[in-house]
Amino acid sequence: MTKERRLISAESVTEGHPDKVCDQISDAILDDMLRQDPHSHVAVETSAAIGQFLVFGEVTSSGYSDIQHIVRNVVKNIGYTSSEVGLDADSCGVLVSLTEQSAEINQGVDRLNPEQESAVSREERYEAQGAGDQGIMFGYACDETDVLMPLPIYLSHRLAYRLAQVRKEGIVPHLRPDGKTQVTIEYDDDDRPVRVDTVLISTQHDPEVGHDWLMEQLQEHVIKPVLEEVCGTRIRHDDYRVLVNPTGSFILGGPAADAGLTGRKIIVDTYGGAAHHGGGAFSGKDPSKVDRSAAYATRWVAKNIVAAGLAHKVEVQVAYAIGVADPVSVNVNTFGTEIGGVTREQIQAAVRKVFDLRPAAIIDELDLLRPIYLKTAAYGHFGRTDPDFTWEATDKVDELKAAIAEG
Repeated sequence: MTKERRLISAESVTEGHPDKVCDQISDAILDDMLRQDPHSHVAVETSAAIGQFLVFGEVTSSGYSDIQHIVRNVVKNIGYTSSEVGLDADSCGVLVSLTEQSAEINQGVDRLNPEQESAVSREERYEAQGAGDQGIMFGYACDETDVLMPLPIYLSHRLAYRLAQVRKEGIVPHLRPDGKTQVTIEYDDDDRPVRVDTVLISTQHDPEVGHDWLMEQLQEHVIKPVLEEVCGTRIRHDDYRVLVNPTGSFILGGPAADAGLTGRKIIVDTYGGAAHHGGGAFSGKDPSKVDRSAAYATRWVAKNIVAAGLAHKVEVQVAYAIGVADPVSVNVNTFGTEIGGVTREQIQAAVRKVFDLRPAAIIDELDLLRPIYLKTAAYGHFGRTDPDFTWEATDKVDELKAAIAEG
């Protein structure tokens, strides 16, 4: 009896997608504030509608940011420079409603002033800074790809990035900023990816573009190069189905076609549905918010476990209480994929020894008080090779192995 194929899909979006435009604006504002004051506390949201942006949230910072300029610069760099494409960076409306961070929230995060910080030990500082909120965060890694990400989301991101690249470089003319990608992968009985089943691309384009021409251009300049580079000969990609703009056309896009909002693409931002998600978005939040910093830290933990050869795939969960430094819980799930006789319990004990998951420790270890966040806001926060993505480092492999050996 033939078993039914097991198909798993994941999607990504380009930087011109209305939700991603909002994510990038929020993170550009965060970067600007961190550049002036690394200890800025920022929780900025952005919403977008036809020709209009609203920036709102809570900020405590010693610096000053020109929000109007930041918004227009992000929109312009994405490629929305004319009403013909649905949005003009120079003429769009920008409304701002920012207030200071709640004193009750702030008191759980900043218990030491700068003078006190310089006078206490690192351990005292780590214990003094509590989590900026309660919540649960998840990190994930698997050995399906060289960057230890699930293949469906990794391919989707690579296709989305390439789609924007060929637009900006003029390799494929007549493209516009908004777009989506989706990849479906077939898995075998051992839970390993074996074949690309379907590639879907929806891309905004000029009115004169014909569907057949667009299909041909995307096959040649986007789909085939990415599949050949990522899959090589390991994963079959000689008989996949291609869908391009299934409704027939995609002329009106961006906020002119659909409202946008910060934090509405959390599965795209993480693992494409391969792992759980705690529900907290990343963009617009400074690293005192564990929604962001702990999610980065758990990816760091999970990636080091897989890179150390301790398991084929790992999901790490942490939970925090507002104002409390130590996590309420840390759980490591290896899905029964441990390697070489190592147990899940041993791996979890090693994680406890090697990684300090208190918020201040995470911020120090991953060097998170830097203006690095705008580039995280499109094409995924994980699986990237940029050195600023410190949570992608596999620098704890030897320590994990040593902790396992010591028992």
